[in-house]
Amino acid sequence: MTSEKKKAVKKHIEKKDDIPVVDVYSLSGKKVDKFKLDPAVFNTKVRKGLLHETFIMYMASLRQGNASTKTRADVRGGGKKPWRQKGTGRARSGSIRSPLWRGGGIVFGPHPRDYSFAIPKRAKKVAIASSLSAKTKDNGIMVLEKDPAPKQPKTKDIAKILTALKISDKRNLLLCSKRDQNLMRSCKNIKKLTLRSSDDFNAHDVLLNSRILFSRETHDAIVKRFKK
Repeated sequence: MTSEKKKAVKKHIEKKDDIPVVDVYSLSGKKVDKFKLDPAVFNTKVRKGLLHETFIMYMASLRQGNASTKTRADVRGGGKKPWRQKGTGRARSGSIRSPLWRGGGIVFGPHPRDYSFAIPKRAKKVAIASSLSAKTKDNGIMVLEKDPAPKQPKTKDIAKILTALKISDKRNLLLCSKRDQNLMRSCKNIKKLTLRSSDDFNAHDVLLNSRILFSRETHDAIVKRFKK
């Protein structure tokens, strides 16, 4: 890690005096109130270098890493010398599986490997705060009056909320304070909606989506996560 990133991790989360204020929306899409976001999480310095490293880390962990090629030792055949060393007028050759031959082995080709790597837990927290702060500056945070709580799994109800908020055409991340099976099943079929709980989302989730939605209760749960 560079010295700048080490300083960022050491400070953990940089606090600001400015308190961002956003509108609170009802589930029917109307503005009902104003809400102050915690500046320790939603108004920190946006650390682009750390965000880039964190994003690459999550993307690398998704790679299967199963690309495989055969070297000359792995290709079947080629044990017999094609022709004698001297006297034919042709270039000398020891195996028909030489990398120079068609059907021969591959030199320096890919082999199965694990692409994943890790960064410190505190650095991940800083990255989440940076990503949320970036979304706040880009007006990408939407606070809801309350968490959607469908009585039964119904995609139509959640789709209606997104349409009322006029964000159904964008990629959205919905954060909830606690896991609700009905809500999970209701969101599962909506292509541009990702559902996460307040304690298991990461910077990759935030950066991938245009809008971040959560209730005031969930906001408090997110802040509590950072104070652990």
